Amino acid sequence: MYKVVIVDDEPIIAEGLQKMVPWESYGCVVIGTACSGTEGLKLIRETHPDIVFSDIRMADLDGLGMIAAIKSEYPDIEVTILTGYRDFEYARTAVQLGVRRFLLKPSCMDEINGAIQAMIEALNAKPARAAGPKAEAAEGQEAGNFIVRSALSYIESHYAEKLQLADVAAEVYVSPWHLSKLINKETQQNFSEVLNGIRIRHAKELMKDPSLRIGDIADRVGFLDMAHFSRVFKKLCGMSANEYRNRNT
Repeated sequence: MYKVVIVDDEPIIAEGLQKMVPWESYGCVVIGTACSGTEGLKLIRETHPDIVFSDIRMADLDGLGMIAAIKSEYPDIEVTILTGYRDFEYARTAVQLGVRRFLLKPSCMDEINGAIQAMIEALNAKPARAAGPKAEAAEGQEAGNFIVRSALSYIESHYAEKLQLADVAAEVYVSPWHLSKLINKETQQNFSEVLNGIRIRHAKELMKDPSLRIGDIADRVGFLDMAHFSRVFKKLCGMSANEYRNRNT
């Protein structure tokens, strides 16, 4: 029996899917429903379902981020989106992340049954794939890339804060360990190196303003002390901050 999880912040939708679909005739069983994205992610990580039906626009969580998190951690999970959000780019990105079907509410039973059939056919075909780990890695690659892009965007917007890996991981709905692995694979750098690189790039821009002292710049870009800023700047730029300013202003 394939295990199914349904995630929708409208309880009537989740309950309707659970009761109206003849799951047993498909060789499936609904093992749980969730009424929020956060609850849904928790349920999926606890139960490791084979099939997920989910909305993509929920108040507590960005649906695309949730889908990316699921597919990067569990690339073999089959996902169908059932949503009232009519946006072509959203749908296209969802499909790129590995979503099997993108259905708009209200959907007829023929569409829902078609989605279930497509997901079951994909699940039945998976044991026949060659090199299981390699196939899984390929399936999760696009989702991993999406997570890294989202993480880098968040770092760019918050680099001046006291930012830690756990803060960024929470924003993209994955564990710090998983995010660290994805960042390293995509950038060949660890989180601290990525963050420091962004901070130093912004520091170099601020140095164009002669009214700003080096110490003030270090503080503005998120370094807690001048000594740390100086070490990182020299390591990345091959010279001290003062030398760099003298040569470039």
